[in-house]
Amino acid sequence: MSAAVKYTLGRIGLFAVVLLALWPVELNIFIKLMVALAFSAALSFFLLRGWRDEMAEEMAVAADRRQTEKERLRSALAGDDQTDAAPGPEAPPADGPRR
Repeated sequence: MSAAVKYTLGRIGLFAVVLLALWPVELNIFIKLMVALAFSAALSFFLLRGWRDEMAEEMAVAADRRQTEKERLRSALAGDDQTDAAPGPEAPPADGPRR
């Protein structure tokens, strides 16, 4: 399971636990939801630190991989990358054949 899924499920779980703990309290449902959201966010800052760091690392690796692929594609489009190109027939000059 990816770290993002674990962290998201952990946040939802914390929210549900706090909301269930507030359920017997005599408050408006919207106030309960807001308090549960605030407390679960604060708790997740401390309790889910490992999963959050793991998710951030996965995102950084993915961003680096995308950046590397983007640079490779740009160099291939610019004609700088000749290692991936298969040898083929030579193209005529850009201004056309000479007579």
